[in-house]
Amino acid sequence: MHGELQELGRAVKQAQYRQHRALDSALQTVGTTLAQWDALRAINRSPGASARELAAATFQTEQAFGTLAGRLTAQELVERRPGHGRRIEHHLTPVGEQVLAAGHKVADRVLAECFSALPDTDRATLLDLLRRLNGPQEPRASSPTPC
Repeated sequence: MHGELQELGRAVKQAQYRQHRALDSALQTVGTTLAQWDALRAINRSPGASARELAAATFQTEQAFGTLAGRLTAQELVERRPGHGRRIEHHLTPVGEQVLAAGHKVADRVLAECFSALPDTDRATLLDLLRRLNGPQEPRASSPTPC
């Protein structure tokens, strides 16, 4: 049984790795990387979020996200503003919004190709299975999950 489970785990990781490589390569055509685009998506979903919240949403440590946010700020894609107490809030700039939108178009194309071997019903089933496997909440970077 352990061989089958290990094969399943490896197959999930392989699919993720192929998808990430394809996305990272294609996103370069619009001047961004997968990590940067993912951060822009997270900020867009939660304007004003802290680095801690955004790190968890992007599966990074706070330190890694802080470094990434610094690069995004230097590229004028993100603006950091003082929040309540010591909190620093993150917001997209108009240029950041443009890069995010361009990235969405690229990602839609790449992901359509990544999942093209599966008919719509199989994609829906896979999504349902992964949602059940991942549970009701996204894992946080600061609290590792067993998998």
